[in-house]
Amino acid sequence: MPRLKLTLEYDGTRYVGWQVQPNGISIQARLGQALEQLLGERVALEAAGRTDAGVHATGQVVCFDTERVLPLKAYWMGLNGLLPEDIAVVRAEEVPAGFDPRRWSRGKRYRYRVSNRPSRSPLRRFTHWEVFAPLDVEALRRGAAHLLGRHDFSSFRASNCQAAHALREVRRVEVQGTSGDELSFVIEGTAFLKHMVRNLVGTLVEVGKGRRPDTWVAEVLAARDRKRAGPTAPAHGLVMEEVFYGDGPPPRTPGGTADGDDEE
Repeated sequence: MPRLKLTLEYDGTRYVGWQVQPNGISIQARLGQALEQLLGERVALEAAGRTDAGVHATGQVVCFDTERVLPLKAYWMGLNGLLPEDIAVVRAEEVPAGFDPRRWSRGKRYRYRVSNRPSRSPLRRFTHWEVFAPLDVEALRRGAAHLLGRHDFSSFRASNCQAAHALREVRRVEVQGTSGDELSFVIEGTAFLKHMVRNLVGTLVEVGKGRRPDTWVAEVLAARDRKRAGPTAPAHGLVMEEVFYGDGPPPRTPGGTADGDDEE
């Protein structure tokens, strides 16, 4: 029985998120329907992460088993003819039978986009957080540096996060762009807590606005208290860019991806 791995790109604007929910249409539901049309059977879909309502992706990874044997191009050419225009398969691969898109992950990279120009942007309204106050890019970078490394990120997890613990490793936090136009926060780590990236960005923006010094980020991190951090940045600015894999499952270490189940 072949096991297939699909890499998806999608605009999450119209959806309740990746996971099937009773209150609206999900990415998972749309992909499942298209696969049922293509294969003539229902398949169980497993994803690398549960993106939230409004969150976008360029590198979401999804796996499933099927009794049908089709050429790989059928999974991107055929599925893209069945999927709505805001969801696409960009790559299809056959993987080992035990491949788990979440547990085999060695890390993920997210990008959060901010429109920082003085006027609103009709073209960015579904893809960027519009912050009209000028942001100090150097202060943002100094604040971001405090987040690197392995820490307890309790201050940046959602109140209803179900993760067993908050120990995570952030390998990269980069602020790209210029104040007054478009900024991107590129954040890479082993795994993420629910809303962790959005809470990190909301906290850093407080520093960029000059409301807090960059050292405040370290204080918030050490406090392990969500009430001490900044607001949660809106979902629509977030993009799940890439999921990283090795040749097999990673070792089960504290803060490693084996314990990570992100719901960004």
